[in-house]
Amino acid sequence: MRLSVILIALILSVLGCKQKIKDERTTAKDATGYYTCSMHPQVKEMQPGACPICGMKLIHIETNGATVINTVVLNDEQIQLGNIRVDTIKASMLGDHFVVTGTLNFDQSKVVAQSAKVMGRIEHLYFKNIGDYVKKGDKLFDIYSEELNNAKQEYISAKERKALLGKGVVDFDRLIESARTKLKLWGMSDQQIDRLSNNVSPVTSFYSDHSGYITSLDVKEGAYIDEGGSIVQLAELSTLWVEAQVYASQLSAIDRNASVAVTIPDMPDKKINSRVSFINPEINADTRIDLIRVVVPNFSNELKPGMPAIVQINNTVSKRIVLPLNAVLRDAGGASIWVRTDTHTFMPRRVEVGLETGDVIEIKSGLHTGDVVVTSGAYLLNSEYIFKHGNNPMEGHDMSKM
Repeated sequence: MRLSVILIALILSVLGCKQKIKDERTTAKDATGYYTCSMHPQVKEMQPGACPICGMKLIHIETNGATVINTVVLNDEQIQLGNIRVDTIKASMLGDHFVVTGTLNFDQSKVVAQSAKVMGRIEHLYFKNIGDYVKKGDKLFDIYSEELNNAKQEYISAKERKALLGKGVVDFDRLIESARTKLKLWGMSDQQIDRLSNNVSPVTSFYSDHSGYITSLDVKEGAYIDEGGSIVQLAELSTLWVEAQVYASQLSAIDRNASVAVTIPDMPDKKINSRVSFINPEINADTRIDLIRVVVPNFSNELKPGMPAIVQINNTVSKRIVLPLNAVLRDAGGASIWVRTDTHTFMPRRVEVGLETGDVIEIKSGLHTGDVVVTSGAYLLNSEYIFKHGNNPMEGHDMSKM
């Protein structure tokens, strides 16, 4: 009986040791990783063996005993097949220049309106087509105005009374000067006033005060016009504006006095060097686009408003963190990249992007020199994560809170 008890105790002891060894092995396997199939990564087993789907031998994935949220772990074969490439972040030279498209427009500082200085009816227009060139002093329009005709009669009467009565109680010189001043304020020249006689024409001609091309005809023959109403608008084309749109993210790289080179696609041999003259202080909230302006000379009037232009903006070269465009993933929440945190472990990270030039993009925040970033295969890593976990790794990540 005593011998039986000893044998039973010995058997239980051996079984307990075996179970302890098995538990320790299981714990060790749990702590170091798991087994998966290179063709079916959704398979995860704690013991070596064959893939239940394709029968291939399972491979071991190291996890260092830690479960990391929002990570993708790949073995060497998967990294090679997925063409996953990484690079260590360092500051690079960026911003020597970038190119935007623009359009030639009138220089609004050289656009003037020829207006009627007296109320009346337009009897005749001497220029009737947009694009016609008007020289300073050219006859522009004839107007019938009762007010102006009455003022003419007052001036003529004052001169006649002076000639008839001479000097007397009434100061005719002051009356004549007052009537003359009124006619000049209403747009008549000294020569026109000097030619006034008893045979006064009911229609008065007016002449252009400026030279330029007609950009707008604002009245028709026979129409009535108020005092100050616009007749035509004239634009001088000695200089033109090149207006181009840039993204808000590019504004920080543009100096107000940055030099630019303007080329005209319709004139391949023409290149104009200038500078940025204006940056709109207001950004379109919907498109995040801003307007910049460049003034270019047009000595021979070869350039025409409406022509397309290509603007190369030359910036100060500076050191910035840049990545290939394919390394940056974009979604509704912003931009993100994948970084390598261990030999086989990759994690997504939100970043703020800036200037794009060529095939690279500036990273303004979210990365630091020394970080190891995935430069090729970022889309594959993102798809792998979604395939395994069923959701985007960047969901709920707000860049403004990072």
